[in-house]
Amino acid sequence: MKVYTEKQQIVTAIDAFKAKKQTLGLVPTMGALHKGHLALVKKALENNDKVVVSIFVNPTQFDNKEDLVKYPRTLETDVNLLETLSKEHILVYAPAVEDVYEGNMVSETFDFDGLEFEMEGKFRIGHFDGVGTIVKRLFNIIKPDNAYFGEKDFQQLAIIKKLVEKHYIQVNIVPCPIYRETSGLAMSSRNTRLKPAYKEAAPVIYKTLKTAKRLFGTKSANTVSKWVEKQFDSHDLLKLEYFIIADATTLKTVQRKIKKKKYRAFIAVYADDIRLIDNIALN
Repeated sequence: MKVYTEKQQIVTAIDAFKAKKQTLGLVPTMGALHKGHLALVKKALENNDKVVVSIFVNPTQFDNKEDLVKYPRTLETDVNLLETLSKEHILVYAPAVEDVYEGNMVSETFDFDGLEFEMEGKFRIGHFDGVGTIVKRLFNIIKPDNAYFGEKDFQQLAIIKKLVEKHYIQVNIVPCPIYRETSGLAMSSRNTRLKPAYKEAAPVIYKTLKTAKRLFGTKSANTVSKWVEKQFDSHDLLKLEYFIIADATTLKTVQRKIKKKKYRAFIAVYADDIRLIDNIALN
């Protein structure tokens, strides 16, 4: 499997594929790949002649610099995992920060029509400017026909759709379902850092979301939110940062349910010093 570390190298390879009218998929990652990432890559392989998997820990989207330092970097293992899917049809782009940012490691400032100020945006200042910056750069470098993103980061997915719309980027965004461990815990590279007791406790997050979905059928959004908060008030290991029921399109917090509107529940929980997020469609 070819691993490209420089922009010009992979651009040259991609130009050759495009000249043959081959379709190109992109799966952007920060590495530390797991089965959730592989599910995205499998989907991309089904729909495209070639797939680029980018592996880049993007510094501009980390509001917590300690989290950036601790983020696992496992390129060799990642490449070995990807080779189990295809050696011929996958290209890896694993650049250095300098190659991507060209000596100017700052985020662009974006207007995502307010999506960036909800939920994660309230707790991670500047995060989505960093996300928008790197995704826009990757789109400009790779020029994919299709790009694949998991619904675990549902707000990020909505923001990337908005980025494409507002900047007239010619790429089809393909949402992919949340991939879960057998316990129900949403797959994340951070899960590998969970201490045993916290790993055992963490499936409560998804269990709570499923119960919240059931309650939402007959109870108000406010009642459901209070119930969720109460579950974590008494939990010894897990600390709730937020639970929000939001309009699935605008991501605005729901005040009162309206028929035919689509709603989604979003949650962020600390397991020791590790932050876990999840979400679920409510109707």
